[in-house]
Amino acid sequence: SRAYSSTITIKFLSFNFYFLIYNLMPIPKKIEAYLKKTKKKFHVIAHKTVYTGYDLAQTLKKGLSSIAKTLVVKTDKGYALVVLPASSRLDLKKLKKILKVKKVTIPGEKIMSKVFKVKPGAISAFGKFHKVDTVVDRSIMKAKDVIFQAGSFTDSVMMKAKDFIEAEGALLGDFA
Repeated sequence: SRAYSSTITIKFLSFNFYFLIYNLMPIPKKIEAYLKKTKKKFHVIAHKTVYTGYDLAQTLKKGLSSIAKTLVVKTDKGYALVVLPASSRLDLKKLKKILKVKKVTIPGEKIMSKVFKVKPGAISAFGKFHKVDTVVDRSIMKAKDVIFQAGSFTDSVMMKAKDFIEAEGALLGDFA
């Protein structure tokens, strides 16, 4: 079953009517199918439209450390997804050492639509789905449940950090 994103109350002749508004942009069906294939437990969380981890934390009344942000990086070996707590900043020098590459950059937003076929800012955290490596900052393990981007501005996915790392076959490191 699916959570609803918001409730509207309309007063008519002193009666309150409640309408549940269904999200118009749920997580993409392909990502949902991918998650089901992993056989890891996950929950889809519907919420108002948000574009940043900070806004998501405020909307869901969660701490930034339990919200994962996903960044696309380009290395001399190709693209990768970097996942770290929304409360943290990426240290490119540390990431370069972990990835054992000579160069790491954060490409422009056009890469999102050109290479990954998603709207800028709507990349999911699931590198295997996008056919790229996933690198996760170890500090994300401090949160019991983590909320990940799922290819939508109105829905996210919550799962245990350990399950996410296992499902992705992610490389763990300290780069935040």
